[in-house]
Amino acid sequence: MNRWVSRLLVVLLLVALTASPADAQRRYRRRAIGQSGPTYGAHLGYNFDVKDALIGAQLSWPIVPALDLYPSFDYYFVSGSSLWSLNFDVKYRPPTNYRAWYLGGGLNWSHASSGGVSASNTGLNLLTGLEGRRGRARPYVEGKFILDGGSSFQIVGGVSWR
Repeated sequence: MNRWVSRLLVVLLLVALTASPADAQRRYRRRAIGQSGPTYGAHLGYNFDVKDALIGAQLSWPIVPALDLYPSFDYYFVSGSSLWSLNFDVKYRPPTNYRAWYLGGGLNWSHASSGGVSASNTGLNLLTGLEGRRGRARPYVEGKFILDGGSSFQIVGGVSWR
């Protein structure tokens, strides 16, 4: 997992250093005046540690122009058992060009069951992604570290609608 963390940190550093502060500030002011409403959407992805595909849904509710509440649900296609998770995250958009990049984190609650036995687990999420910022349909891609008793990494892609 250490190589994923180091690669993610390098990418985040490069994106932060290439942003134009003056241009981003102008865009930030425009968005602050015409703050958009909530978006909802669906996504497909893959968890590299569970080694299974997933499907999910999310809601992004703006608190202030750069900060959103970001709850989501993921269902994993695990053979012979059931695994799903609820995520209670916050998403922050730094003042970069186009404000397409975001990062965030929050709580993860997952539930697994197999053969009549079930268990729940809580952990922390660290996430980053890119999201289209124009139009009613907004495609996005996101990477998420789930840190609990056994950490995992997943990538999802989907579409959100205003």
